[in-house]
Amino acid sequence: MSVAPACPECTEEYSYEQGTLWVCPMCGHEWSAEESTEDTAEQAAKILDAVGNELSDGDAVTIVKGLKVKGGADIKSGTKVKSIRLLESPVNGHDIEAKVPGAGQMYLKSQFVKKSN
Repeated sequence: MSVAPACPECTEEYSYEQGTLWVCPMCGHEWSAEESTEDTAEQAAKILDAVGNELSDGDAVTIVKGLKVKGGADIKSGTKVKSIRLLESPVNGHDIEAKVPGAGQMYLKSQFVKKSN
């Protein structure tokens, strides 16, 4: 028996197979199995900033919230960080690696940064 995919609309895990389609009983959404695997791979690859912009390697970002750092200087809101590197597998929820001015090399969470020009 195969594991049912989560619904791409409401992310509930109660979907069931009906013919060639998957159906979500919670929201009524129907989708094909091919569509499900493509969407999952696409969503996993995207990392979004605090306002929903897609981030990529080499982007410059701005810290949107003051961050406390263990054993180091705190990072103030508005600090600009250049040349970020996205992590393929997050480290304790941190999905960005970057050299922060005044704080050094560290991991950041995408929810606390905003893409800048």
